[in-house]
Amino acid sequence: MERLIFKNKLSFIGLGLMLFLLSPSFAQNTYSEYKGKVVDARNNRALEYVSLNVLETNISTITNSEGEFLLKVPEAYKDSKIVVALLGYTKKVINLTDLSENTSVIKLEEAYTELKEVNVSAFKDAGKLVRKVFAEKSKTIQNQSVYMTAFYRETIKRRNRNVSLTEAVVNILKQPYTSANRDAVKLGKARKSTDYKRLDTVSVKLQGGPFSTLYLDIMKYPEYIFTEESFDTYRFSFDAPTTVNNRNVYVVDFKPRNKTLDLSYFGKLYIDVETLALVSASYSLDVSNKGKSRNLLVKRKPRDIVVYPLEAKYKVDYKQNRGKWYYSYSNLSLKFKVNKKREIFNKVYTLSSEMAVTDWELNTDDIKIKNKDKLRPTVIITDAISGFSDPDFWGEYNLIEPDKSIESAIEKIRKNIKKEQEKNSLP
Repeated sequence: MERLIFKNKLSFIGLGLMLFLLSPSFAQNTYSEYKGKVVDARNNRALEYVSLNVLETNISTITNSEGEFLLKVPEAYKDSKIVVALLGYTKKVINLTDLSENTSVIKLEEAYTELKEVNVSAFKDAGKLVRKVFAEKSKTIQNQSVYMTAFYRETIKRRNRNVSLTEAVVNILKQPYTSANRDAVKLGKARKSTDYKRLDTVSVKLQGGPFSTLYLDIMKYPEYIFTEESFDTYRFSFDAPTTVNNRNVYVVDFKPRNKTLDLSYFGKLYIDVETLALVSASYSLDVSNKGKSRNLLVKRKPRDIVVYPLEAKYKVDYKQNRGKWYYSYSNLSLKFKVNKKREIFNKVYTLSSEMAVTDWELNTDDIKIKNKDKLRPTVIITDAISGFSDPDFWGEYNLIEPDKSIESAIEKIRKNIKKEQEKNSLP
């Protein structure tokens, strides 16, 4: 079977199973589950990437693309409140006791920020503001070692059909932002299933696994997009300000100054007015020039195959805790067309991965991840179907609620496993 491994300027991105049973510092024996949906109060539109955080803890989750969430809260915090927040909306604080353990609908009001409330004139040059954000990050970003628990999901689709699903709980040893040391990742519980029949004659794999999303933390890894040399290749300008968590945020647009670069990105940076910390970044790779982008995301492929990227989108979010900001969530989406020479072979694939930090603590005990347990940035997780037949596979771990299409694919996997088990049990 032919194999394509896709990469990205930001990171090598893909998967592989090195299974280490994890004893997370955040595991609890008893917990309650709260399911629900977050929508726009004006039009009931589902809101994705909404953060739900248990107040005065680091326990959190995030809504999926259909606005749905599942939050698991230890019994010790059952009387707590949760903060519901999204860029551009007024945050909402809700008692956990007011949430149904079945399904609750939370409505967020869009926030309107008047220009006079945000002193844009303090930074007449948007580019200088962005340089200042990166130059003085030690003042705003959590600059101590942090031990995190995170949920990672990766999907590969052919057209609109899921052909590969991977989910994992990982521990991340996040190094200080001013340190040259790179973050370490340990894989805990994981499950994966790939339908190679639907991948046809091409095996598409994402190299890097959790690192594909971790390297989107551009405050820790600015070299993948903003360096001293690359700053001058971008044009920065102010857009209308917005809010996050009821705080005013500068919005800075960036795009390449010219089209001569081999690689160029365009998007938006969201910068907290008070602290000058990066709150969020949303950007894309310019793939409009087929001549330059041809095979751009490919690390290894057969000679007779040509890959054209159709879309490459990236997002990273940060949260504030006790006056400091830390990495919270990131995702990427790569859409590409695969052509095979001398054959009628024209397939469109979408490869997506996302990671949400669900709990963390300052690494005051100097926790380390042993070399033998560390995932490599070049890892490709091998196939394993263990777990898809168990609806309670994740136990007390918080995770990103699956979209309906993913739920449907998982259900099919479960049914197939059950059929195989019944078939094998026949005398």
